[in-house]
Amino acid sequence: ASVEPRADLATFAIARGLAMTDIGLPTTSARALTRVERVGAHSHVRGLGLDDALDAKKSSQGLVGQVKARKAAGVIANMIRDGTIAGRGVLIAGAPGTGKTALALGISQELGTRVPFCPMVGSEVYSSEIKKTEVLMENFRRAIGLRIKEVKEVYEGEVVEMTPEETESTSGGYGKVISHVVVGLKSVKGTKQLKLDPAIYEALQQEKVQTGDVIYIEANSGSVKRVGRCDAYATEFDLEAEEYVPLPKGDVHKRKEIVQDVTLHDLDAANAKPVGGHDIVAVMNQLSKGKKTEITEKLRHEINKVVNGYIDQGIAELVPGVLFIDEVHMLDIECFAYLNKALESSLAPIVILATNRGICTVKGTDIQAPHGIPTDLLDRLMIVRTMTYTVEEMVRILAVRAQVEGLDIDEESLAHLADVGDRTSLRHAMQLLSPAFVVAKTNGREKVVLADLQECEDLFIDAKASAKLLSEQADKYLA
Repeated sequence: ASVEPRADLATFAIARGLAMTDIGLPTTSARALTRVERVGAHSHVRGLGLDDALDAKKSSQGLVGQVKARKAAGVIANMIRDGTIAGRGVLIAGAPGTGKTALALGISQELGTRVPFCPMVGSEVYSSEIKKTEVLMENFRRAIGLRIKEVKEVYEGEVVEMTPEETESTSGGYGKVISHVVVGLKSVKGTKQLKLDPAIYEALQQEKVQTGDVIYIEANSGSVKRVGRCDAYATEFDLEAEEYVPLPKGDVHKRKEIVQDVTLHDLDAANAKPVGGHDIVAVMNQLSKGKKTEITEKLRHEINKVVNGYIDQGIAELVPGVLFIDEVHMLDIECFAYLNKALESSLAPIVILATNRGICTVKGTDIQAPHGIPTDLLDRLMIVRTMTYTVEEMVRILAVRAQVEGLDIDEESLAHLADVGDRTSLRHAMQLLSPAFVVAKTNGREKVVLADLQECEDLFIDAKASAKLLSEQADKYLA
């Protein structure tokens, strides 16, 4: 492969001990390393900002205003946690830029990481490779979790010895192969030496296990899990890449409850080509096989039967999650009919829909309906309305965004930016923050002032101004 000439020069310079400036390469100024984070449109949302009585605070956890909508979202989150809303739908409706997606993400944050949250956009269902209903069903199954609790026989402890034993190769030649590996495990109650299969030695290498690590090995499957480094090896450093864990209690050989969180779609995909039995171990072992094949309705029916059997035996617990469909008016009549059927299923998640449309045509028909959703589906939905923000609320929202993006801005500029948002849109006002900071730095300041914002307003026009310009100068553009 060819190497860039300047890379060759750099290699030559390093080999000869020359400075970069000696060969005409630019020097890099030393600067402090800082953590760089990508800031998204909703990076500031950390919850719904409710108190114990589910009353919304004026500004909390990244959300401002929308008091009624946030309280309604809090009630929905509680119902999801209690399992009393499975198979129902919620519609968040409001004008563009009123925080519909932020509300849905707030619900997700309130529920925590243990409850599945599957976001999608209405236009995702249109694909040349897969049916629309298949896309919907896949996302439905992604939003339904299964918490499997198993009591497994394991060997757990700190690795005090790991010695691979080699023998002559039986296939001929001069090479040697590993016949077995001797692993010594130590717990609070004692030490045990294990003679293990070579395949387990490969698993130990994949987990990068070394002496002093705490591991556990499943007796049935032989799978190895590295828990962390034993805290006896902890050093005095304040920051380390290693995670230290205490020495395991009890005997090395013990029975331990293992909890695994999977979604129904994980089980569908893993068992698309089932191999082995239908017991819990066989189904879970398929998760490591990454083959992608078409998932049939018959297979899903079989998975449902197995899952229902686990639930009846108390092995597993169903965790209905949230399927969030943004821009739901993009779905057509076939998708809406499928949603009606899917919501009636015994294994159905909570479906949260969001749209900014008023009375419009249902896609695929000539029917006019509220939000572009058929009335029979609307009857099944609890509708949450988001209202437009006041200027005061816009000031608070912009202050939160400035803080998240690490920008220093004075109060006069914030007030002016809120007026811009009231006149144009809140999104346009937010988008002016970062360019204004760049302009301020160009002018030798670290703080955004009114002049920086006014300069950015001249550089970037909003959607309303652009539409007005198009209408006034229609003859200058191609139709």
